[in-house]
Amino acid sequence: MGSLFFNKLAAALLAIALVVLGLTTLGDSLFHVEQPEEYGYPVDLAALENTGAAEEEEEGPVDFGLLLASADVSAGERVARRCASCHTFDSGMADGTGPHLYGVLGRAVAAVDGFNYSGAMQEYATTTPDWHYENLYNFLENPRRYIPGTAMSFAGLRDQEDRINLIAYMHEQGSSDMPFPEPLATPAEEAEMAEGDMNEEADADSVAMDDAVEPEMMDEGDAAAPASEAEEPAAEPQPEEGDDQ
Repeated sequence: MGSLFFNKLAAALLAIALVVLGLTTLGDSLFHVEQPEEYGYPVDLAALENTGAAEEEEEGPVDFGLLLASADVSAGERVARRCASCHTFDSGMADGTGPHLYGVLGRAVAAVDGFNYSGAMQEYATTTPDWHYENLYNFLENPRRYIPGTAMSFAGLRDQEDRINLIAYMHEQGSSDMPFPEPLATPAEEAEMAEGDMNEEADADSVAMDDAVEPEMMDEGDAAAPASEAEEPAAEPQPEEGDDQ
């Protein structure tokens, strides 16, 4: 190999380097990317911590009266099909893997004759006598979390609307004699009720004070009367005619 070969090789490598450099320069000119002054973005950790607390505060009590009054019973029937492999909902039907759920609202907990309940459910029955809207709602959300040790393998209904619709359907299946709860008072109604209570208390205090003042005024009047009578001078006797003779 002579010097000519090495010259050709060096020229080829130089040409490749020039092509790569040219393509890089061309790419930068066609696709310009502005570099940020600071990489990343600030994160307000305090705001993140407060978000969880705010969500917990906003949850508040469930207004069963309001939600059940507007529930979709047909949608609840469709939700009930997810439970059909273990439970029955119609009158007169036998138990499945789980107890029948006809008339479950208002029914005593762990009270279906002949069904073998888990120890956890039987223990729960000692503290909670029957199924009502609130505990059924919480149980349907996550059975194993609400009653640890229950034999129910269902993961639960995470969607609130599904739970409310299902409970409304259960209400139609043998529990229609159990009325829905009254809707909760709105903040404005609560403030109005509180103001009314304060006014009633003020009126009661005013009446009590009036009742206490009247006897005192009567006592003072009775005591003043004899004193005024005692202050009047007695009339002097007038001499009769003929006494001097």
